[in-house]
Amino acid sequence: MRKSHPVRRAVLAGAATVSGIVLLLSLKPASDPGSASAAGGAVPPVAAQSPQGGRGAGAGTVTGDAAGTQYGPVQVRLTVSGGKITKAEAVQAPTGGQSDRVTADAVPKLNRAAVAAGSADIDAVSGATYTSAGYVKSLQSALDKAAGSGSGSGAAEEGPGTGAGQGTQVLTGDAAQTQYGPVQVRVTVSGGRITDVETLRAPRGGRSDQVTADAVPRLDRAAVAAGTADIDAVSGATYTSAGYRQSLQSALDRAGG
Repeated sequence: MRKSHPVRRAVLAGAATVSGIVLLLSLKPASDPGSASAAGGAVPPVAAQSPQGGRGAGAGTVTGDAAGTQYGPVQVRLTVSGGKITKAEAVQAPTGGQSDRVTADAVPKLNRAAVAAGSADIDAVSGATYTSAGYVKSLQSALDKAAGSGSGSGAAEEGPGTGAGQGTQVLTGDAAQTQYGPVQVRVTVSGGRITDVETLRAPRGGRSDQVTADAVPRLDRAAVAAGTADIDAVSGATYTSAGYRQSLQSALDRAGG
């Protein structure tokens, strides 16, 4: 048999090695993370994880003053984020008799309108003129507070120079929950003294109407006379009296602050 020349064998072996390397390179997976950039293609960008903040930061709630209407008070609470209304809700609205139906129909519409408009410039709901008017009034007071105008609960209506012992302040206390319903008090303070007290909310319905009608005027007079929230409970109105004192104290705390 004819023997292969040593040089010929070396050439053939080298060619086989080169072919094998080329074959391996051609079989390299296209999914290699570095292949796209190596080929000059764009790597899909990773979505930026923006921190919680910016205009959406600092979300908070603010409650407008209760607006009295012919059928009962209306009070609006707003959730504001990034300078926009993101939620509106009525924490008070007329109830009882036909008012239940009117409120159930009108309030959701007014809430949606407030969020959509981003202001108190909203249309009244047909058939709910008084409720709509009260809603708009309370909504505007909430917006004023959110804008830092200094009107409403937690702030003096007079502006600078109305600290304790100066000017006149009208302050609304927090609504205090009781077994029979919320109690909320608004206080007028002048020269560091209580000159007037108004009960914005008190238990209603059934026997509560009679108890409220009897107790609230007494509590109002007692608050003015005492000049503090340290007043006696009215007999037969223990829960209402306790809620009254709690709301009155929160109003006075604001005056002191």
